[in-house]
Amino acid sequence: MKVDIWSDIRCPFCYVGKKNFEKALHQFPQSEKIEVTWHSFQLDPHLKTQPDKNSLDYFSEIKGVSEKQAKEMYAHVYKAGKEAGIEFNFDHQKVANSYRAHLLLQLAASKNVANEAEEALFKAQLIEGKNIDDEATLIEIGKSISLNEEDIKNALISEEFAAQVSRDMLLAQQMQISGVPFFVINDKYGVSGAQPTPVFSEVLEKSWEEFSGGDHGLKIIHSGESCTVDGNCD
Repeated sequence: MKVDIWSDIRCPFCYVGKKNFEKALHQFPQSEKIEVTWHSFQLDPHLKTQPDKNSLDYFSEIKGVSEKQAKEMYAHVYKAGKEAGIEFNFDHQKVANSYRAHLLLQLAASKNVANEAEEALFKAQLIEGKNIDDEATLIEIGKSISLNEEDIKNALISEEFAAQVSRDMLLAQQMQISGVPFFVINDKYGVSGAQPTPVFSEVLEKSWEEFSGGDHGLKIIHSGESCTVDGNCD
């Protein structure tokens, strides 16, 4: 049975959703028979990388709120991360376009280490305060999950991987996905947002029971906290 996940490295709820889903998958008796595929999604494809500006300053500017208000608005995101075992570091998070990070992710997927790439990229962006649009940083991240340096450099200018990112984005648009994380289980059930672990467990169990047949067509059965293309994370 397959699970397709759309996410953006810049999205804190995508990291929360990843952690909660992984807990459910670890507890699932048929976990070894689940094939997980990560798909690229950019919340803001036109974002200009500004490594000298942190995300809170950027958020304050685009939302027209004070730094204090921005921190208050992010408090629930931080709390959700804490509950999932993540210590978000929004004070040092860089404003960086995620496109080239998605190229690295596509390379990782071709080498069967996409999950490891997602984890390393989320940590770099949301905890370690690294610039995920910087080539040297992406080489460092790629090498940390055993990718070849030359392959990484080629991936960052690869037309093939660029086309795959575009295909993922187009498929998301066709499925009317406007916020991430978004999980599609067995091409049938859509789960929107960073759901709690028990919700993912419930959907995995239900989907597994129907794996051999059943209705066709995507059904959104849960909708939760996510980041949307208009810049909101709630």
